[in-house]
Amino acid sequence: MGKSRREFIKKMAVVGAGVSVMANPLFNDVFAGNNSGVTKLAIIGTGSRGRYLQEHLYRIQEEGNKEFEIVALCDNYAPSLNKSLALAKKYHNSPKAFRNYKSLLKQVSVEGVVIATPLFQHAHIAIDCMKEGVHVLCEKAMARTLEDTKAMYDTHVNTGSILLIGHQRLFSDKYNMAMQRIQKGELGVIGQMHAHWHRGNDWRRSVPKDKPELERQINWRLYKEYSAGLLTELMSHQIQVANWVKQKTPVSVMGTGSIRYWHDGREVDDNLAAIFTYDDGTQFTYDSQTINKRYGCEEEIVGDKGVFELETNKYYPTKAVLPEPAPGIAQMIGDIEKGLFEDVPIGGPSWSPETKKRQMAVPIFEGQVGDGTKEELIHFVRFIKKGQCPSWMLKEGYNASIWTLLTEQAIDKGEVLTMPHKYRI
Repeated sequence: MGKSRREFIKKMAVVGAGVSVMANPLFNDVFAGNNSGVTKLAIIGTGSRGRYLQEHLYRIQEEGNKEFEIVALCDNYAPSLNKSLALAKKYHNSPKAFRNYKSLLKQVSVEGVVIATPLFQHAHIAIDCMKEGVHVLCEKAMARTLEDTKAMYDTHVNTGSILLIGHQRLFSDKYNMAMQRIQKGELGVIGQMHAHWHRGNDWRRSVPKDKPELERQINWRLYKEYSAGLLTELMSHQIQVANWVKQKTPVSVMGTGSIRYWHDGREVDDNLAAIFTYDDGTQFTYDSQTINKRYGCEEEIVGDKGVFELETNKYYPTKAVLPEPAPGIAQMIGDIEKGLFEDVPIGGPSWSPETKKRQMAVPIFEGQVGDGTKEELIHFVRFIKKGQCPSWMLKEGYNASIWTLLTEQAIDKGEVLTMPHKYRI
């Protein structure tokens, strides 16, 4: 590595690490709130995601945070509830267990709930909780239908109860740093955004052999009545990031999808692609599949001055492109102009493929461990204590959910769709 390259990397790493995300008004506002007292929480939906969040909360407590207590767990599927209770015991927590969330709300006084049920159950549970004055952190996407998504938002407005949607990237230092740098113009003009999420598994979970009737309950992600598959489970995260970058929502979406590989009775696509257009002409292209995990998960923000690859925390300034050999055709033309030979040689070099440029990548941000889930949970508790949540955060979750469901409709109908006026907030 040459001296100039080492100096460049050192300089850019210092720039990335030296600007604190604590400068974000969100964080200053939250931590200025009243953090006294113990907030009582319940988790509704104790499947894999619910237990993931549950364990995060316990680990936060182990680090010395005594601002909250998990007092209740709820799930209508006994095996999941039992695993959640076992996890609670491991961390010396003794919450009450419920099979019905309405019983929980009647019998236990809670200030906040974490909802991690299957998608199609989000809306009615969240609405009932908010009407009872209970604050809600609900996993993304918000709801299975456009109508239910809007109903959740309207209930928040009418009750004043907090509704926070589980887009943990909003609490990631890396992503917040990236957004600040983008808004300052560091990437220049954003011409395109690309995102993908590739997995190499079928998403199917085992069903007890003696209870085949549980198929749709356990594998709800595979049936359109309950889920939009890759769209609501994965893409909802990444359209939120694209909207965050642009500080606006798209004006249209088109898409396509199919069941190409997993012919097992599922109803949701195992591969899909979509194109979103913003009012300034910026395009956001997206694709997802469960056939091959080679390319994983990424969001690429492409500007004329540089590129951010957000998931992998890489910044590629345009000026850092390493010199490439001239394409064969350019060499040939140059030779002809110089009079080195009179005839174009048959079978000689004609072109050089424009493959990915060799560039020096530096971190967007250095310092945070994790994807923002820990910070999301801490902030939810502090939002409860403060009695409010920044309104823009719910709008991020809301618009991501609306455009996710519109993408499903665009794919199903084979049409270019826009957001109906009645869903605009």
